[in-house]
Amino acid sequence: MADQLEPMPTDWQRALAVVAHPDDLEYGCAAAVATWTAAGREIVYLMATRGEAGIDTLSPAEAGPVREREERASAAVVGVSAVEFLDHADGVIEYGTALRRDIAAAIRRHRPELLITLNFDDTWGGTFWNTPDHKAVGRAVMDAAADAANRWIFPDAGEPWQGVRWVAVAGSETPTHAIDVTDGLERGVRSLMEHRAYIEALTGDDPEAYARELIEGFARESSAGFGGRPAITFRLF
Repeated sequence: MADQLEPMPTDWQRALAVVAHPDDLEYGCAAAVATWTAAGREIVYLMATRGEAGIDTLSPAEAGPVREREERASAAVVGVSAVEFLDHADGVIEYGTALRRDIAAAIRRHRPELLITLNFDDTWGGTFWNTPDHKAVGRAVMDAAADAANRWIFPDAGEPWQGVRWVAVAGSETPTHAIDVTDGLERGVRSLMEHRAYIEALTGDDPEAYARELIEGFARESSAGFGGRPAITFRLF
């Protein structure tokens, strides 16, 4: 991490957040989303899957609807009312033109200035291996930003949109920018808490204690690179 990160741009109105699974944004950057929506900015969530393979004790047919409900509830906590699902298969998302087309179509439909996605490097912090889904979706987001601007690529997927100015990658090992989430931190915690079925299947910890320790811990760790303020960090392209 740089000694001091640059502040995230503020001269934008619309963002589209594209990730693989329900809960990816809640672990990654919901406190930042809460901060932005409180300032009047519009953010849409797009999930490549419904997270149907994410709960060992529930079959995919049972888990998918549960995780969709939890994602919609968690998005509402941070001021996001539009949540869309692409229905790619959880755990086996394939990077390729089908995924790029779906994301490019969403970009053209929602016309964002800022795209948000999750770390697509091979690892988390150089220690934990990243999942194929995160890598496939994050890389497809980067490519779809250019696809959406080119009228000759996926011409049946809507009118071109050349207005994407940045892609912000949450959870990157090499962040360049950050946002002060002092005012959004509590909503970020409560947003993750909405994934109760997922958390209870994942850990025996109390869901609130689990969510608070993680989200507040991430913000504290990032504060050293942002003037001591609780922060969510991004690599900004």
